[in-house]
Amino acid sequence: MRRILFIVFSFFGTQSLMAQASIKDSSIFLTEIKVSFAAQSPFGDMADRFGLNSNIGLEVMLKSVSGFTFSAQGSFLFSNKLKETSILDPLRDADGNIVDLNGDFANVLTMERGYTVTGKIGYLWNVLGPNPNSGFLFQLGGGILQHKIRIEANRNYLPQLQGDYIKGYDRLTNGFTFQQFIGYQYLSNRRLINFYFGVEAFEALTRNRRVWNFDQVAADNSLRTDILLGLRAGWILPLYPRPPKAIYFD
Repeated sequence: MRRILFIVFSFFGTQSLMAQASIKDSSIFLTEIKVSFAAQSPFGDMADRFGLNSNIGLEVMLKSVSGFTFSAQGSFLFSNKLKETSILDPLRDADGNIVDLNGDFANVLTMERGYTVTGKIGYLWNVLGPNPNSGFLFQLGGGILQHKIRIEANRNYLPQLQGDYIKGYDRLTNGFTFQQFIGYQYLSNRRLINFYFGVEAFEALTRNRRVWNFDQVAADNSLRTDILLGLRAGWILPLYPRPPKAIYFD
């Protein structure tokens, strides 16, 4: 019986047929969707305002056949460790309490909230991996870093902390940030286990964007240096064409 061999190729984007090799034995073009968590410590001016924070990130990265990477990343940072507690001092009585208009002691919560949006370029160095698409990852980037003090007093009637008045206390701050990442990326040959981890840093030049700080009875337009250093780890969803399949008919 005569055997006929048919080769079926999968196409992805503008990649040629020759570029659609197996992830196991070749460096291939990849689109990676990364979901991550980071624990970060502030330095510089940011350390005077906040303590340790958590960070949840989403990144879309393109890896070329030559190992160069191009990505866009966004992250949300949050914490309940506020050091600059004096912002509400003008609202406190002699005993340190805040009293609402009903005469009740107010339970006012203060937290850190913020985000980063950056673009990055990098290089994947194939070392200590199961395939040429795993290895050490080096990235440099830049974008925006923003943070503020979130103030909540939902159960109390405090006009001083409602509407536009709250802007006089929240210290909304943002500016341009540099970003660096050094870590390791692991992609399995069968798409089952894909992860990365490493050290990440942000160095931002920021300013307070509020016109007036009520507690200081003054404006603050000074240039700040806000730094975040942390450890990031995440899961990767790799998107790439499947290798050619050989189909036999008898």
